[in-house]
Amino acid sequence: MPRTVLITGASGLVGTAAIDAFLDEGWEVIAVSRRRPEVFSQKPFTHLSVDLRDADASRACFSALAQVTHVVYAAVYEKPGLIAGWQDADQMSTNLEMIKNVIEPLGRAARLRHVTLLQGTKAYGVHLHPIRIPAREREPRDDHPNSYWFQEDYIKEKAAELGFGWTIFRPAIVVGPNVGVAMNTVPIIGVYASLCRAEGQPFCYPGHIAFPREAVDVRLIGNAAAWAADTPAAWGEHYNLTNGEVFSWRDLWPGLADFFHLESGPDRPVRLAQYLPSRAQRWSELVREHGLRPLSMDEILGQSHFSADARFGYGLKEMPPPAFVSTVKIKQAGFTQTFDTERSVKHWLGVLMDRKIIPRA
Repeated sequence: MPRTVLITGASGLVGTAAIDAFLDEGWEVIAVSRRRPEVFSQKPFTHLSVDLRDADASRACFSALAQVTHVVYAAVYEKPGLIAGWQDADQMSTNLEMIKNVIEPLGRAARLRHVTLLQGTKAYGVHLHPIRIPAREREPRDDHPNSYWFQEDYIKEKAAELGFGWTIFRPAIVVGPNVGVAMNTVPIIGVYASLCRAEGQPFCYPGHIAFPREAVDVRLIGNAAAWAADTPAAWGEHYNLTNGEVFSWRDLWPGLADFFHLESGPDRPVRLAQYLPSRAQRWSELVREHGLRPLSMDEILGQSHFSADARFGYGLKEMPPPAFVSTVKIKQAGFTQTFDTERSVKHWLGVLMDRKIIPRA
């Protein structure tokens, strides 16, 4: 049967990886984002530029897409400053309206078979309190207001009404090549390392406290979405996603210093959310000196410098609680892909160099 997947948030971390994964599997892909996605595949796909907050524009666009059979909903609205928005009622309302603006007209126009939705470890309340270790998908819903719950309840309601399946993924820290997004630490490391080199400074760990966490290569998420779309046994299920190992950013630092051919030094806490924007002019000079893409500091950072500070433990005075999730469920269901986190981070830094977003080491 013909298979056409609509991928929202297509220029973001998960969206671009999903485009590549579905194209590799022979699907017809319609990518929805305000910016055209930068993907690896040479196969053609359709790009539609739509602001999902605009109900009228969304209705006009999605009402005409009767060929769509599957949806990967990877769009997200984040307020400036990032972290405070996670408990903001207006942000939650906006994220709910955005998914409605996609599914309502699409549900009338097309015969949907499956919708993939993204959550994260905040589903377990990791941003609010210590969580059970490991967090498992079978646990009761954590009782706190969250965009995840509003979107999930809506999708379950529409699935029952229209007869499509759904799968919800909960990735750990996502690493990939995208810039200008809400939470990708890779370009933050690349810009920071480039400035250290330019200013003759050692490449020092910029946090106060290092702690173990889990990450997931964005390729794994894209591949999991393609797997779930074709695996009815995965429908109606939640799955945690990680690379399959724990790591700490501090323990990656010596290897990253070698990767950049930089001298490492003792930890030197730096609030990157302030430091990097303050070097915007110096970055513009580096862009010219190295013939990089003409992207400003703000265009590269997005909101990711705020999340990087949290991930590097800037400002912490004590070790945070552990925040590990189990991925036994998805492995037992048949999806067993894993990644080496250090190699994954280096791989994506190399992609940023290849794309002339950061200087080559």
